[in-house]
Amino acid sequence: MKKSLFKGLLILALAGMVFCGVAAAEEKIYINGIDANYPPFSFIDSKGEPDGFDIKAINWIAQEMGFKVQHQPTQWDAIIPTLKAGKIDFVASGMSVDEPRKQQVNFSTCYYKTVMILVAKRENPIMPDKTMEADMKWGVQRGSSEANWIQDKLIEDKEKKFMLQQYDSASLAMDDILNGRIDVAAISLSSADEFMEKGMPIKIIGSYGQPDDETAYACRKEDTEFLKMLNEGLKRLMASATWTELKTKYGVR
Repeated sequence: MKKSLFKGLLILALAGMVFCGVAAAEEKIYINGIDANYPPFSFIDSKGEPDGFDIKAINWIAQEMGFKVQHQPTQWDAIIPTLKAGKIDFVASGMSVDEPRKQQVNFSTCYYKTVMILVAKRENPIMPDKTMEADMKWGVQRGSSEANWIQDKLIEDKEKKFMLQQYDSASLAMDDILNGRIDVAAISLSSADEFMEKGMPIKIIGSYGQPDDETAYACRKEDTEFLKMLNEGLKRLMASATWTELKTKYGVR
């Protein structure tokens, strides 16, 4: 009798171990595709770890909503094709909402308004009304909303007056401002603040006409349940004290 009871308990224990092992093996880790050079929203810190406003926000949401997340640096101009191909699961990396993107992905609720501005080297005497003249050289991040807007509204819709150089990251455009290869760069106000806080000798010239962008998380069209979970987590985060702490820490106005 005792022997049969022991066997039964052993079988139940083994079955439980197998079940737990299968559950652990099947546990979903959601991969967040990030721009690794877009401070303060997403970047790689001095230890080689993902950091930034969006990184910490998503980590909080993941813990709050009970899922695991991994942040994966991804080439920005290919990030939506990478998402649609299933190589990443979502994008939380300061992505601006625009119509071409909305046709391909679904966006979460907006959590930030991005102000776009022009910056130049600090000692450059250039005036705002001179930035679109024929001898001016602009820089912009390839695949960004500002690159698309400038191409559509300032170059294709009008006679081209300035040269537009596209870069893999905003920081590379900043490097070329400092070494004199370009005159100005179109970036977000938050990024400009971050670069200047780190001691980069640049200055804000002003707006170039692009309306403020809504910033949100992006998911595949079919991942409606995951998007609901992100929206609920974002709602809870924005109602918490952590939201204000993160905005202060990363200088997000």
